[in-house]
Amino acid sequence: MPLIIMTGFPSAGKSTAAKKIQQYFTEHGKEAEILSEENLMSGDKNSVFASSTIEKEVRGRLKSEVIRLLDKEKTIICDGANYIKGFRYELYCASKASKTTQITVFCDLSVPDVQDINSKRDDNQKYTSEILTALCQRYEAPISSNRWDSPLFLILKDGEFDGAGMIKCLYERAPPPPNQSTQTQPLSNTDFLYQLDKQTQDIVTTILEAQKLSGIGEEISFSSTQEKLVLSRTYTLSELARTKRQFIKYAKERAIQDVEKLASMFVQYLRSNLIA
Repeated sequence: MPLIIMTGFPSAGKSTAAKKIQQYFTEHGKEAEILSEENLMSGDKNSVFASSTIEKEVRGRLKSEVIRLLDKEKTIICDGANYIKGFRYELYCASKASKTTQITVFCDLSVPDVQDINSKRDDNQKYTSEILTALCQRYEAPISSNRWDSPLFLILKDGEFDGAGMIKCLYERAPPPPNQSTQTQPLSNTDFLYQLDKQTQDIVTTILEAQKLSGIGEEISFSSTQEKLVLSRTYTLSELARTKRQFIKYAKERAIQDVEKLASMFVQYLRSNLIA
């Protein structure tokens, strides 16, 4: 389940490093699988990186495969450019949602070094000088202080890496807690959703009926709570329904279990969110 995100300039040796890491993990009793971005490309890599649309599609396929493979009991090595920090953050969120650990491995070579390596490759493996330059210019290097890039391991030109440290971070460290909004919240009261909808709808109905009889500035009382709402203006059905939907989402995400407080909370929510 642990995830290793490879990143670095084009021709920085990411695929070579990924294979060495896979071998090291296997030798130490940890099964590892390499997920190669290049294998997901339907055409030449230069043509892929020359088109932002095609490149985005490839990144989408890579992310989908990472999420699919995170369910398996093995280390996933995501071998790709991964040069956009926003994309690395998305992978971090995916591993976080799967309640697994993750590390970032940065193949930290200079631009002259990758240009030299690229020039010695076979023609069918080379990046064009234009694509290589463009990708290097667009590259967003990982920073260890960013939670989605941490823990960060460096691999320099000599190719040496801290395999023991990687295994320790992935297998002896607790994964970060998932975001609250990505989790299905357990509801101890099976009647919760029914009561949530019923109580909020009763309050909306009371407001609409009261507006027919009361003037601006008057207080509305509710049978389900001691909270009151002052009519600062006339509220439409559509905005009350919209605010109700927002509150229901809010209540579900926070797993509010005290059903008796729902009506009071909704009136408070209306006071805070209805624009006067």
